[in-house]
Amino acid sequence: MYTATLLTNPAAPCLDAATAGALAEAWGGGPLGWLAEGEAAEFALDAVPEDLWARWEELQARGIDLAVQETAGRRRRMLLADMDSTMIGQECIDELADMAGVGERVKDITARAMNGELDFEGALTERVGLLKGLPESVIAEVYDARITMAPGGKVLIATMKANGGHAALVSGGFTAFTERVAAELGFDEHRANTLLAEDGVLTGDVGRPILGREAKVEALHQISARLGFTPAEVIAVGDGANDLGMLHEAGAGVALHAKPSVAAQAGIRVNHGDLTALLYLQGYAKADFVA
Repeated sequence: MYTATLLTNPAAPCLDAATAGALAEAWGGGPLGWLAEGEAAEFALDAVPEDLWARWEELQARGIDLAVQETAGRRRRMLLADMDSTMIGQECIDELADMAGVGERVKDITARAMNGELDFEGALTERVGLLKGLPESVIAEVYDARITMAPGGKVLIATMKANGGHAALVSGGFTAFTERVAAELGFDEHRANTLLAEDGVLTGDVGRPILGREAKVEALHQISARLGFTPAEVIAVGDGANDLGMLHEAGAGVALHAKPSVAAQAGIRVNHGDLTALLYLQGYAKADFVA
């Protein structure tokens, strides 16, 4: 059995019964169940429809996301999340670079790396090199003045943890940021790269080994094994090319507001919903959310 989930942006819900019901009827699905009125609904299916992605494209134009998953095991035991442009609204290295006066140059490299056009490790070391000489104190300034939490993140983590879940933040960014983001949102643990500094000044380098695409996959396997369950019981979320490995290895891999080339390689694509979409995808109703 499979479950089809339709969802929208909670800040501007636009899912109506006629649209959801028509899709369920066209696909020969079961009765429509509302997870949140006007915001998210689901229905059962016997098989994955052949025209899934054509229907997905049609609904995208109307501000609606659509996903079809196996019903069994849909509620996951662990969240594995990227940080930059996923759990927060910014790319930390771009914000640091802006403070260093090399913002546009670094932003271009970041965009190309996240789109899969550049080797992640090479792109990271190149960008960090441009931060050489920046006072280490700027990290705290950037966090306090520029970093914002992505909508729905705290509710996602609180709800999963209230239901026995574990939350891990795994980033190609920096521990100086993941430590604070993890604490603010309620993650159980975090992994990232370390910006190196001497005498209060950034050296323009990062600690080795660099945490990139493969390290995120390793984290998925290591953490799930340590906790006694399988990768199939993990829901992973990210937006960049360096996230694709963990999105493919997890039981559910969600490309959230991802770069087009990344989304095209993901089985679950959320472009309109916020992070609470990951709860709807697991079958949680809004009434089940933990504030």
